[in-house]
Amino acid sequence: MVFSPFAAMIAPIAVALTVGLLGWTYRALKPPPPKICGSPDGPPVTSPRIKLSDGRHLAYREAGVPREEAKYKIVVIHGFGSSKDLDLPASEELVEELRIYFLFFDRSGYGDSDPNPSRSVKSEAYDVQELADKLQIGSKFYVIGISMGAYPNSCFLILLNGRSYFGNGFSHFYRLAGASLVAPFVNYWWPCLPANLSNDAFSRLLAQDQWSFRVAHYTPWLFYWWMSQKWFPSLSILAGNMAIFSQSDLEILKKWSEAPSVGQEKIQQQGVYESLHRDIMVSYGKWEFDPMDLINPFPNNEGSVYIWQGYEDRIIPFQVNRYLSEKLPWIHYHEVPDAGHLLIFESKNCEAVLRELVQR
Repeated sequence: MVFSPFAAMIAPIAVALTVGLLGWTYRALKPPPPKICGSPDGPPVTSPRIKLSDGRHLAYREAGVPREEAKYKIVVIHGFGSSKDLDLPASEELVEELRIYFLFFDRSGYGDSDPNPSRSVKSEAYDVQELADKLQIGSKFYVIGISMGAYPNSCFLILLNGRSYFGNGFSHFYRLAGASLVAPFVNYWWPCLPANLSNDAFSRLLAQDQWSFRVAHYTPWLFYWWMSQKWFPSLSILAGNMAIFSQSDLEILKKWSEAPSVGQEKIQQQGVYESLHRDIMVSYGKWEFDPMDLINPFPNNEGSVYIWQGYEDRIIPFQVNRYLSEKLPWIHYHEVPDAGHLLIFESKNCEAVLRELVQR
């Protein structure tokens, strides 16, 4: 038998290549650890925070009239890529007239709020409840969920009904006085949606967004790699693709560019994975309930639930939210003809949302 130096080299080379490939794959799939606020390697804590029962911290901001003087108290849940520092364009006169106190907060992983590795639709709703408890904002409060910030709102309504999907322990959710879901997020894999409706709405999205949401839904363990790779276009909103915005949205974005909001630089400071990526994976993942499980939480008209949807919205197709409101007729549905996804950031729309929420 003739000894071949070349043949002897094949095995170690194959092993080295395999080990290298596995190492590359592991690094490509594994997101970097978060830079937690207040940690030695993380950014400083620059906002007031509460400590939650699981040890995490939640950052918040108060606005409007003082809490003790308010007639109406509203918790505002920000959307994707936003934070507690968002500006609602309601006039000071309206806020004073209605005596509104606003409580904004950074959802987990955003801004100054600690990441939550166990983040879910349910945990987001619990964060709202615990924040309200810790700050003692009173026996009744309202909630406004904006875009992707509306999915905790939906869970809140389930919990208010005392449904059994998540076990017991929801006695405090009776405190909700009313809720507005503004340009609310939709999950195209909700079982309640007819196939033709979900397929049509999904097909209206840009192809790169369709693929991003498929990855988040079917293979969430691949999502960090998908958002980091350069071979295929991923999420359009992060790539700066303006085609997803309506004309009215573009006008609002132009105003924002001329006068940027304070605190925008802190949105992703703890890592894009714990803020933006995890937000998408939770929202497009498998939910623990279906929207059709919702029951009117205010059967005696002691409160109301609203959906505000822009007809020109290119991010959330109006057809889905219109369908849901038709199937759940106790939801008061408003379709704003010339508005896009950013409808609440137009003063007239924002004030209409506030007035109807607290005065109906």
